[in-house]
Amino acid sequence: MLDEAGFESARVVMPSGPPARVLIVDDDPLLLETLAINLEDNGIETETAESGEAAMRRLSEGADFDLVILDWKMPGMSGLDTLKAMNAEGMELPAIILTSLTDQIFEESALATGAVDFVDKSRSFSIVLRRVQIILSGVRGRSGASEAEGDGRAGADRLVVGALALDRKAGRAFWNGDQVPLTLTEYQLVYELASHPGRDIKYRDLYNLVHGENFFVGTGGDGYRANVRSFVKRIRQKFRDMDGSFEQIENYPGFGYRWRAPG
Repeated sequence: MLDEAGFESARVVMPSGPPARVLIVDDDPLLLETLAINLEDNGIETETAESGEAAMRRLSEGADFDLVILDWKMPGMSGLDTLKAMNAEGMELPAIILTSLTDQIFEESALATGAVDFVDKSRSFSIVLRRVQIILSGVRGRSGASEAEGDGRAGADRLVVGALALDRKAGRAFWNGDQVPLTLTEYQLVYELASHPGRDIKYRDLYNLVHGENFFVGTGGDGYRANVRSFVKRIRQKFRDMDGSFEQIENYPGFGYRWRAPG
């Protein structure tokens, strides 16, 4: 069932610990209220701002947030302008762009500016919540994740496997020092593969990482495989756009994928 702002209610339990705090910025009062209520119902504290200018004033006061959600289209400072202002002020705060502007050019611009994810406003609240929770889990406690295998080198906030470097805190990937414009979901898949170099990982395990267990898409038993293959195709292309010789993601037909172990 959809609520008034078009979000589907969802109950997903956050990890234990102090509540995360999220700043939501949108010029639509109804969406602000609805999104805030839904996040708070799932254990996340929120504050709201109805403009980019108001958000920057609040952030400049030193307010302690774990994540900011920005609408792109707002009078005055757009969401992208706000993100640029945050960058200029050295505010290392993960940001999601939540917008009705769904063309690829907008997504690429948002990610290039530093957003960690780009989400269509028409998506159900359960999808928005999952994206938020994945980011918050990285910000608030992924330092306890296991060390990478093989040549992978892991610190509290960084994993390095060959030419790949993954910033766990920001949810960003770098290839030969340059940022790869991955969405949050794409980053999570790369992280899962690269943190186990040389190990074959099942289609279903990769699919669960994106959608959660017991969720299916498409018809028949191959629906989730096609979904994962589509994700991996986009990920490979983004790396190859930066390095035409990229061949690190290998396929085990009928089983899944592996990240090639450094040789």
